[in-house]
Amino acid sequence: MTRSQLGVANIASSERILILGGGLMGLSIAHQLARREQHVTVLSRRRSEAAGFVAAGMLAPHAEGLSGALLQLGQLSLSRIPSWVAQIEADSGLPCGLRSTGIVVPFHSANERDAYPTAAFGEHLDHEQLAQELPGINSAWKAGLLFAQDGQIDNRRQLMRALESACVDRGVQFQEGVEVLELFTANDHLSGVRTRDSEGKEATLTCERAVLCSGAWSGQLLPQLPVFPVKGQMLSLQSPRGALRRVIFGPGIYLVPREDGLVVVGATSERNASFSEGLTPQGQTTLKQGIAALLPEAESWPPMERWWGFRPCTPDESPLLGNSPIPGLLLACGHHRNGVLMAGATSELIADLVCTTAPKQDLAALLPSFRWDRFQSN
Repeated sequence: MTRSQLGVANIASSERILILGGGLMGLSIAHQLARREQHVTVLSRRRSEAAGFVAAGMLAPHAEGLSGALLQLGQLSLSRIPSWVAQIEADSGLPCGLRSTGIVVPFHSANERDAYPTAAFGEHLDHEQLAQELPGINSAWKAGLLFAQDGQIDNRRQLMRALESACVDRGVQFQEGVEVLELFTANDHLSGVRTRDSEGKEATLTCERAVLCSGAWSGQLLPQLPVFPVKGQMLSLQSPRGALRRVIFGPGIYLVPREDGLVVVGATSERNASFSEGLTPQGQTTLKQGIAALLPEAESWPPMERWWGFRPCTPDESPLLGNSPIPGLLLACGHHRNGVLMAGATSELIADLVCTTAPKQDLAALLPSFRWDRFQSN
């Protein structure tokens, strides 16, 4: 909802850029803007619910089998990740947990492998080679693709903390426990937001520039956006160190080994769960069955944590980037399964747009593919 008249409570400086959402995307954009000496405030309702804390951290445009503009965006972001991470680590003094482990996608047959959308980007593995890459893999898998260029980052334990620290180091301000209730406009341009804090106190913040990156909740603030939640349940196991070298990306299940032997297992894909919180027996059974189908020996590894989160999804499972229905409000939401992968390119692109700097041509060329109104009929 938008409204043309501002309230009068707690007016803030209009020179400050508001980031609506304190998850991975919000922090990444805030950090990039702060590095450009912009004054930034992040409004965050509950940081722990952000997808950046619950995702597995795969950097997998090829293993995911992406295609078209989404694959191109994933590849561009993958190429930017080392320098993006280096900036974060330099500003924060903390490691992000970036690892070039490579990702193996197993298949039941060579024909199935060769028909995979990104097969041309991977090393083709026969049954023996697959077993060498993934010792102990279920014998039902007869072939595979190794995407050595894909990798992972420890978003849950390292990247998010490093980003928070980097933002603080660069002068980003935070308002925690704050929910954005409404967007205001004046003369058909963004002019502010109405917020409510954890104690129920409402306030108005003026701004002329803001970025909407509220994840699965983005459509609640701007109903024109076709963003909806897809719930995912996950767990982690403690493996013997070195027991799993590669990420395994199976159908509906993946195992992501961290350097210290922790293995992140995910994830269910519950499109009808809406925002229902909590673990379910059915979801946990699905994960357990998936582990057995991929790597039977992992069934004996002790469980460490179980959690859930909400992927921000759109009808074509691609993000909404760039302009919104409201001039002055930019979009960076709807990344579905690939938020961690695409945070580097997205934050660069959005920071350029906010600062009215021409984006690099490779990213600028993709913007039309991720317009918010691409789903509307002509």
